[in-house]
Amino acid sequence: MRILFTIPHYYDPKGGGRYGSLKAASAPRRNALVGTLFSLHATFGRRQGLLGNPTAGSNTELAADVEVVVCTTGERHLLGGLKLPAGLMRHHSTKAEPMYLGYECHEVLRRSLGRFDYYCYLEDDIALLDPLFFRKLAWFNGFAGDEALLQPNRHEVAATQGNYKLYIDGNLTRPEWSNRWQNIAEQHELSGEAFGMRVRFQRVNNPHSGCFFLNARQMAHWASRPDFLTRENCFVGPLESAATLGVMRHFRVYKPSRENAGFLEVRHLDNRYLGVRLGKQRAPAEPA
Repeated sequence: MRILFTIPHYYDPKGGGRYGSLKAASAPRRNALVGTLFSLHATFGRRQGLLGNPTAGSNTELAADVEVVVCTTGERHLLGGLKLPAGLMRHHSTKAEPMYLGYECHEVLRRSLGRFDYYCYLEDDIALLDPLFFRKLAWFNGFAGDEALLQPNRHEVAATQGNYKLYIDGNLTRPEWSNRWQNIAEQHELSGEAFGMRVRFQRVNNPHSGCFFLNARQMAHWASRPDFLTRENCFVGPLESAATLGVMRHFRVYKPSRENAGFLEVRHLDNRYLGVRLGKQRAPAEPA
């Protein structure tokens, strides 16, 4: 399997702090980016071993060829201070407007058509920790078809709150942000047998996860649409639109239901809700 990951990365300590990339302290952002990069290679890459037999690979049935491209704009990024092993990422520098940097990732994905099995976009503070992640996506599309897209549930973890784990993308307080682009009543629910249990998936009014993962057929379909690379901000704002608007327009987006939310999940490395903003559980008013 060949997997391409694209990551928009931006940092401006004078940006006002609404997003993690605009906070004054650089260390949390730097650590989140490193955590994201290493999670991709450690979880899916081929450099996995077993103590006592260092020459023998581990997870050889699941390992993939992983390529990671980090897109930046100007000098507002933290890559210069990172001491990373060779081959961990490729730097793609642009002159894009910072809020629209995600669309530069879309362009990288389109230029790479025909070379990969999966085409992925994720914000620079998201870790993937499930080696079966792409096998689950393939299983889902095997019965749901390529017209359906399974998005992961995004969560945070912390030891200092009432719950150790919180899924952060609850229902939107303004459903009109997504209702104009999707009809969640259409084929609202799907389910299938996996790992000896019935797993349920639902269409939700908040399809945002800060990421998406398309197989080669899905990516080719989306890239052929006339609106591809239209730099829009119709879903909450330009950052959220780059992650969600296009896939919401062209696919029926599902997420694992509450009772099996962890079937497909990613970890948000900036504890904006569980660790910082929320002392109690409530759905965020908008994606971030």
